Amino acid sequence: MRAASTCRVAVVQAAPSLFDLPETLGRFEALLTESVAGGADLVVFPEAFIGGYPKGATFGATVGERTDDGRALFARYRRSAIDIPGDTFDELRATVARCRAHVVLGVVERAGHTLYCTALLIAPDGTLLGQHRKLVPTGTERLIWGQGDAADVAVVDTDLGVVGMAICWENYMPLYRTALYQRGVQLYCAPTVDCRDTWAATMRHIGIEGRCFVVSATQFAVRDDYPPDFPLGLSLGADQVVIRGGSCVVDPFGRFLAGPVFDRREVLFADLDLAVLDGAYLDLDVVGHYARPDLFQLAVTRAPARAGSARPDRPAPPES
Repeated sequence: MRAASTCRVAVVQAAPSLFDLPETLGRFEALLTESVAGGADLVVFPEAFIGGYPKGATFGATVGERTDDGRALFARYRRSAIDIPGDTFDELRATVARCRAHVVLGVVERAGHTLYCTALLIAPDGTLLGQHRKLVPTGTERLIWGQGDAADVAVVDTDLGVVGMAICWENYMPLYRTALYQRGVQLYCAPTVDCRDTWAATMRHIGIEGRCFVVSATQFAVRDDYPPDFPLGLSLGADQVVIRGGSCVVDPFGRFLAGPVFDRREVLFADLDLAVLDGAYLDLDVVGHYARPDLFQLAVTRAPARAGSARPDRPAPPES
């Protein structure tokens, strides 16, 4: 489907305003506009950019106990999530259509009574091309987010290239990575909030292993991005850093094309030439000539979403 081998990507390293959806939508539009003004064909936002990442919150939960204050905090968080389809989702699509770029956007999705950490792929005309729910929320994220299902192994052929999405620690799931490689991912998008120095090493490894371009967007958040009464568990000044960034773009040989950048808000740009992939496959294709299917095989379930998880406009999973 790809018409040209080159494209420019923008990686947004910024944060929403937690519990303030109108302010967050304004930030989204401003950052997307800035990215497109810089020539971006594909713009990647961090994990949970719409809806927010409740860094440090316990929601009053311990083993065998929950508190009323914790439930009240979760209620605020749930009200900041978006329905798909829904009015806020339509507003996001309209913003993308005005700016005319492919966008990968991390959102907190409200479906029924459950929240999901979701990555959306939206086309330049506002069409939803892909919807990926995080398969395994990490650690205590499992308290607030549900798990994705078989329909969430989403790889989409676009006119920029084949786009796949892996959220945060899904990138540490070897079999999920392999499933993306099997489907021919070329533009591997990794929205996250992991701001450790070790994250960049993982992105470099995936670029080499998958012979793909890796585009990772990490939040950069300061205390003032959270409400004054939000229980961060830390005594911080308004400008003190809560999530320090680390966004980067990596080529199929593990070389940095942009970043990693820490400790500031930034939009990173990189120019990608997908024609280099043909040469990259010379010595490594982990699901082809560098595989041993006589010894090792990956079986991936391809089935409709589970009951109670209906998404009316969601693309159907591919057939086996």
